[in-house]
Amino acid sequence: MKQAVPIIIISLILSMAAFTAYSQNVPFPSVSLKFGEAANPKDVALTLQILFLLTILTLAPALVIMVTSFTRIVIVLVFIRQAMATQQIPPNQVLIALALFLTFFVMSPVIDGVNKDAFQPYLKGSISQEAALNKSMKYIKNFMFAQTRPNDLSLFIHLSKSAKPKNVDEVNSSVLIPAFIISELKTAFQLGFVIFVPFLIIDLVVASTLISMGMILLPPIVISFPFKLLLFIMVDGWHLITRSLVYSFH
Repeated sequence: MKQAVPIIIISLILSMAAFTAYSQNVPFPSVSLKFGEAANPKDVALTLQILFLLTILTLAPALVIMVTSFTRIVIVLVFIRQAMATQQIPPNQVLIALALFLTFFVMSPVIDGVNKDAFQPYLKGSISQEAALNKSMKYIKNFMFAQTRPNDLSLFIHLSKSAKPKNVDEVNSSVLIPAFIISELKTAFQLGFVIFVPFLIIDLVVASTLISMGMILLPPIVISFPFKLLLFIMVDGWHLITRSLVYSFH
């Protein structure tokens, strides 16, 4: 142990020396930050666009959760794991990744429409930034309207104390988004209840069987767990759940 400490110290010194010698021959890039008056109005517009883009990237996770199908999908997937009592299998990373890819699949018509009618014309300069945002929000709002319950939408219109809109275009996004979120939560919990029922029946059957056999001290979940897995495999559970989730948005 006493001989190992000097060897480690010498190794660190040699490594530092080698890094110093290497750094003297390799040029490092320099970064400078300057504040001053803009010489051209386009510089100010470019700076504002960069700040706007950074703001959008910061809010992107919240936007994905709020205005897409991600909320319903991820809640249903978590319900599946809880109903099967598999603890952390599949892990959270797998569920989130699956929910994201299913979200991209469900939202592909909206994404294609925004890209075709808003993003590509904006890149070509044929429409302004405001027009591109309005066209993008039109596709997103149409998707949210199709999934939002009328009573949830009327609730937030009443709470906002705003005038009753005459058509879809007059509904404010600040009213539509929370109504869409609570509608998605209700739909996700309804699907979760349907998923729980067959697994609950297995638990009840196993628990009653163990009690009738006098095996009170044996936890029912130990016996019911393989039967839950068997049921899920026999009905091709992932295929069935994925199909039900995708069809629930149509």
